[in-house]
Amino acid sequence: MEFTPGPAIHRVLCADCGTPIVPNSANLCVACLRNTVDITEGIPKQASVSFCRNCERFLSPPASWTLARPESQELLAICLKKLKGLNKVRLTDAHFIWTEPHSKRLRVSLTIQKEVLTATVLEQVFEIEYLVQHGQCPDCTKLAAKNTWKALVQVRQKVPHKRTFLFLEQLILKHGAQKDTISLKEVRDGLDFFYSSRNHAVKMVEFLASVVPIRSKTSEQLLSSDTHSGTANFKYTYSVEIIPICKDDLVCIPPKMAKQMANINPLTICSRVGNSLHFLDPSTLQSCEITSPIYWRAPFESLASVSDLVEFTVLDIEPTGNSRGKHVAADAQVALSGAFKSSRPHGEDESMMDYENSSLANQIFHTRTHLGGILQPGDTVMGYFLSNSNFNSDDFAALPSHRVPDVMLVKKSYPNRRKKNRTRAWKLRSIAREADEEGETSNARGLVGRMGGRDQKKVEEDYELFLRELEEDEEMRGAVNLYRAPKSEKPGAGSGLAGGKTRRKAQFEMDVDESEAAAPAPEDEDEGEDEADFPDVKLDELLEDFDEMTLEEPQE
Repeated sequence: MEFTPGPAIHRVLCADCGTPIVPNSANLCVACLRNTVDITEGIPKQASVSFCRNCERFLSPPASWTLARPESQELLAICLKKLKGLNKVRLTDAHFIWTEPHSKRLRVSLTIQKEVLTATVLEQVFEIEYLVQHGQCPDCTKLAAKNTWKALVQVRQKVPHKRTFLFLEQLILKHGAQKDTISLKEVRDGLDFFYSSRNHAVKMVEFLASVVPIRSKTSEQLLSSDTHSGTANFKYTYSVEIIPICKDDLVCIPPKMAKQMANINPLTICSRVGNSLHFLDPSTLQSCEITSPIYWRAPFESLASVSDLVEFTVLDIEPTGNSRGKHVAADAQVALSGAFKSSRPHGEDESMMDYENSSLANQIFHTRTHLGGILQPGDTVMGYFLSNSNFNSDDFAALPSHRVPDVMLVKKSYPNRRKKNRTRAWKLRSIAREADEEGETSNARGLVGRMGGRDQKKVEEDYELFLRELEEDEEMRGAVNLYRAPKSEKPGAGSGLAGGKTRRKAQFEMDVDESEAAAPAPEDEDEGEDEADFPDVKLDELLEDFDEMTLEEPQE
């Protein structure tokens, strides 16, 4: 048997220390390669973990609290999640190094590998020290605060505006329903009211049911119980949902419900919102009232809101002689005021859209309205343009064509008055519940609209629409308290909002006849004359703001 020698292994000297090594792309031994390349670069050698001493749980990224024993696999996983840069290397081993329990330190040994050069993998062992920081988890924080609130009222309305809550805030102030509230919080679709007693929360729910149409449900959470005495401590939550229909909305009542309401025409306008909904058929002046229990048996939504109103010019109007209350039936001829904004999607031929707008602007529409008592030829009126609208409603699609008018007028508009840069000389008070605000009602930023940074322009538009509704609706003004604004305050011109683009403050200033006579606003030559029947706020409708009076007395 012949001996066959193996292939000879050629070795080279290390470029740094001269040690014979197997040739590699770096021509360095392992020791010199480790001194040259640090594969732990980018991995922090110190970190911290949060520990709750009450429940003995650790904070696991991103925001969950996990129960983990010392030197357990769960605690090791939490420690590894806190490290950045581990995804760039290969982790082969990790274990704890013993430390004193009272040292508030955790030591972890890691073994990682990484390819540093072509076909050259380097392995390195290093330690990481964690500082244990004591804190409180959210559950223990609530217990440490001794449950400062016992009941919560969550008020919600699923509509894309805040006008309902602006009006609701004024109703709460007028009736003093906020006096038992210990905290307020604005959320995306409504408000949260916190109370120290369940009875106070029940009173708020009853008040809401008396002023707006709602439905509510109750839930409770057990905080603690005593088996010896048979007592228990609960937290109560009342969820209140306001019907998602507002004043001047276009509504198609379901046919079955419309027949039960004296067979009213299903296509109506919401004329008033109280603890029930009031609907009006402009063509016949027939009205109906739908209470909350009836509505929630078969809920329906509005077809369009005030943001969808189109401006028309009255060409001719002839009363029919029928009237009911303040509404007077009349046959009207109207035309679009200027070019109509088409709802076609972007990308279509603009010349075709311009042709359509010009043809619509020259059209005359005949309709019957309930505004015969206030409209005159040449007036401007807001209404829904139904002949050019498409609604996603089966009830509306099922209506006969002869029962759907081309135009449904809603309310009179005053464009000349709106174009003038005039301030408003009356204001509203607001609920103030922030640390830098004094008292239950103050002149600081209001309850609604304090979540700045999210669609703030839309919030400002809702404020302005709410102010205009107060100006134009005398019945609505009678439900709130209006205060005389001090002469020293000069809000932004035209908008009626103190602060303009800044955070809204809880005072709105509007025009009155006396202030205009004393300091008339400048008028441009191209602006038309004021409407004679503009519903100005009278001086006898305003209340004195005694807080402002006490502040002004020392200055005099």
